[in-house]
Amino acid sequence: MDVLESIKKGTRVFDLGVTWRNGMPASASSVPFSMALTWRHGDRDRSASGGGDSSNSVIITGDHVGTHIDALCHVSFDGRMCGGVVAMDASKGGHFRELGVETIEPMVCRGVLLDIASLKGVLRLEPGYGITASDLQAALGATPLNQGDVVLVRSGWIQHFNDPGAFLGDATGVPGCDASAGQWLADHGIRAAGADSIQFEQVQLGPNFRKRPCHGILLLQNGIHIIEVMDLEALAAAKIKEFLFILSPLKWLGATASPVRPLAVVNA
Repeated sequence: MDVLESIKKGTRVFDLGVTWRNGMPASASSVPFSMALTWRHGDRDRSASGGGDSSNSVIITGDHVGTHIDALCHVSFDGRMCGGVVAMDASKGGHFRELGVETIEPMVCRGVLLDIASLKGVLRLEPGYGITASDLQAALGATPLNQGDVVLVRSGWIQHFNDPGAFLGDATGVPGCDASAGQWLADHGIRAAGADSIQFEQVQLGPNFRKRPCHGILLLQNGIHIIEVMDLEALAAAKIKEFLFILSPLKWLGATASPVRPLAVVNA
């Protein structure tokens, strides 16, 4: 049987990315997404082309908006990035000369969904809830987790995506992985970790509001990429835990992140 025909008959594909649109949520540190048509059909005289026409648009956005993957150059500590790379030296010239998003290889690997909202018996976790290593282990159960897998953690928070204020959670906090969960993921030697919030991590109101320990544990200390703003609802509703995971970043030279459209492929 032709390979393409085999895929069409025997698989189901889940789109794990959000739709990009004007007004979508963006963190305060990011340039918001904006798209506008620069040429519309009918803006130019069609006579020279015999009636044919084309349209174009311009897009302005930060690289950490929408569904995206973090490059290893995204974070540093005491001036050094993953592997001890000196951040200031690497960023001379207006882009990162090392650890930029173009260095992330395309991912075609095993994926595992850890549905913490379902584990807790709720539609979505409470604002500011810290997902712990124990939560991840309980959601994993007897399912094996292998080195090089991608782990996706569902809180249900993407349900707020159409309400940017609620999704960003500046007034409420946002559920996400705490430091123990980040270390648990790193200890399993995974390739990347994803979540359905804009920060991946637990966001608490008060003095810990800006603390992001998982970014340090995963990106800085272990070279594990983070994928944020994923839509995991359909995958969870279908009760699918293991799948073929496909993701490829844009080759933006020296950028700190890239928009992505991740896919989960499963047997139909």
